[in-house]
Amino acid sequence: MLDRVTGMQVFSRAVALGSLSAAAKTLGMSQTMATKHVAALEEQLGVRLLHRTTRKITLTEPGRRYLESAERILAEVEEAEATAAVERMEVSGVLRVNAPVSFGAREIAPRLSRFARLHPALTMDLALSDRVVDLVEEGWDLAVRIGRIEDQSMIARKLASCRCLVAGAPEYLAERGTPRTISDLSAHNCLGYTLSRTLGPGRWVFGKDGGIVVPIKGNLQANNGDALLAAAQAGQGLIYEPTFVIGDAIRSGRLVVVPLDHPPIELHGVFAAYPANRRPPAKVRAFVDFLVGALGPTAPWDRALGLT
Repeated sequence: MLDRVTGMQVFSRAVALGSLSAAAKTLGMSQTMATKHVAALEEQLGVRLLHRTTRKITLTEPGRRYLESAERILAEVEEAEATAAVERMEVSGVLRVNAPVSFGAREIAPRLSRFARLHPALTMDLALSDRVVDLVEEGWDLAVRIGRIEDQSMIARKLASCRCLVAGAPEYLAERGTPRTISDLSAHNCLGYTLSRTLGPGRWVFGKDGGIVVPIKGNLQANNGDALLAAAQAGQGLIYEPTFVIGDAIRSGRLVVVPLDHPPIELHGVFAAYPANRRPPAKVRAFVDFLVGALGPTAPWDRALGLT
């Protein structure tokens, strides 16, 4: 099927210039193709739009009425395209960003004020959710995600590293003892994160490549890292979480790092993801560049812990 908007353009230009050949020339197509576009329009509408002779074209009455509507539609299309082009070039409009709850509240929200000062024509819509959202279906411009992004329809840009540590409150460790090996974890109350396959309620994974699986058990599991942090600080059990979640508690002494005989996993990193099937507008590019500069190359929460 021929494009209807192009057909409107051919029809409108032909009327303005007085011939299909002139319209075809200005639109960069053959006269045969221009004729096909107008014929397709007439077939779709079920009416004749033009009287055509070898010398000139004239409008039919239905063609006169259709021309008014077509010119209005073409003007609206031109305006929409111009608006889209401006948004690709200028950091303006509304930027809809989805991010995990703990990371968004701790590391993104406090930096938005500085980003807003850099781009006063932009409005932010920040949603915090640990659910993996569908950017296209749900209308998000950008998502911040922790760990590997396997969706091939997304472009992912790394923002920062994401290390994990095992830790417990001093009171818990004084009462239950400090584990020295990953096998010692079987004797401890390990608090599990239900949305993770690596740090979940039934297993913790160790080794930088995640190749060592350790069964664990505990009397609390939750779908939010801050909920587990609160329980661990209260002495309920051990926690295995990213350093951006537990770093403040470690620096303040509310939690103590538990070194074991195998290294903790690194969760591939923190990434910004956006659809690969369209050119990202300026507002997306600007925000991703801003986050890369603010969070990398060594994550600020790791630098604060002396992890470089």
